[in-house]
Amino acid sequence: MIPNPFKEAAPVLEVIENAGFEAYFVGGSVRDHLLGRSIADVDIATSALPEELKRIFSKTVDVGIEHGTILVHHGGNHYEVTTFRSEAGYSDFRRPDTVSFIRSLNEDLQRRDFTMNAMAMAKDGHIIDPFAGRDAIDQKIIVTVGNPDERFGEDALRMLRAVRFQAQLSFSIEQQTFESLAAHSHLLQNIAVERKLVEFEKLLQGPGRQEAVMLLAKSGMSEYLPGMKGKNGQLMSFSSHLTPELELAELWVLLLFELGLSGKGIDGFLRGWKLPVQKIKKYKQIHSLLLYRLENQWSLESVYKAGLDDAISAEKVYGTLREHGSNPEGITLLYDMLPIQNRQQLAVSGNDVMTWMEKQPGPWLRQTLDEIERSVIYGKVPNEKEQIKEWLNASNQKSGKN
Repeated sequence: MIPNPFKEAAPVLEVIENAGFEAYFVGGSVRDHLLGRSIADVDIATSALPEELKRIFSKTVDVGIEHGTILVHHGGNHYEVTTFRSEAGYSDFRRPDTVSFIRSLNEDLQRRDFTMNAMAMAKDGHIIDPFAGRDAIDQKIIVTVGNPDERFGEDALRMLRAVRFQAQLSFSIEQQTFESLAAHSHLLQNIAVERKLVEFEKLLQGPGRQEAVMLLAKSGMSEYLPGMKGKNGQLMSFSSHLTPELELAELWVLLLFELGLSGKGIDGFLRGWKLPVQKIKKYKQIHSLLLYRLENQWSLESVYKAGLDDAISAEKVYGTLREHGSNPEGITLLYDMLPIQNRQQLAVSGNDVMTWMEKQPGPWLRQTLDEIERSVIYGKVPNEKEQIKEWLNASNQKSGKN
């Protein structure tokens, strides 16, 4: 049975074929179809040249025409359609120096990375599989198309992709492919950090991530990832704590902890990965909460200051590091007990306090607001303006303040 994404796109193939050219579904969508995985979108390859496609379809957009790719609008949807091509010269170990458009499907499939990605499917569901990709899927192995030394020499990112696919699909990397990957791991130094980041984060979120992280260390690839040089032992420990419930932010925080980073070391590491500033700030916050949790139990005040989401994230990481596990439900109970959940909900402002105290701004004001906030959190005074005023006056009289 052909899934809907293919059925919806089949008319595009039909239009191209009616014009006298070949057209097929290719790549990851075909692989995922055979694996029974969900398919978000489909890629189409064709013997038609870009200019020929433009004559066939009335609505097209040049999205990568130098590599033979155009966006075709048809039937209310849009599809990336790429001309069969061969590639030559990879001086930057990432992109081909020259791209030649060809008319042969087999030659086009031959330039791809792994056999499971080098299959095509006709609109009727017939699979074209010249490199035994289906066998690789059945055997749950990742093997390159042809010589692995050549494939990794052409595009060094393929090495990280191999381990990422291992994490996502829980496949094994075929022995010769792995040996080549380990021998050429140094080529990763030619790959942009942004590219490494995409693959690394996908790898971390895969069900086979424990084995994948170990493979990064065993292969030597981790030596060429930001901040990972000489950290094989820490990575092995990290892999042993990768429980299924951890989400991406929590995985980064666990990694920070396992690497033993603190202060400026955390900043340098996360910036080395070129992570956005907002993510860096969040990961640092959760990491500091994790360190707190390793020494303390949660309290109303600590949950209030942390915020529910970050406190739960820190608790989940804590749970992977301690045999007795975590208790996110307890954090939620504490959070629900809070009379207020942030300072904005406090019934009084700094102006109110200055008016009552008849004083100018100064360090005393923050201290007083902190005291009010803490007392409201612990239920010593209701979060009501008049009652806070009375409580504050009584406190000042008791302490002899004026």
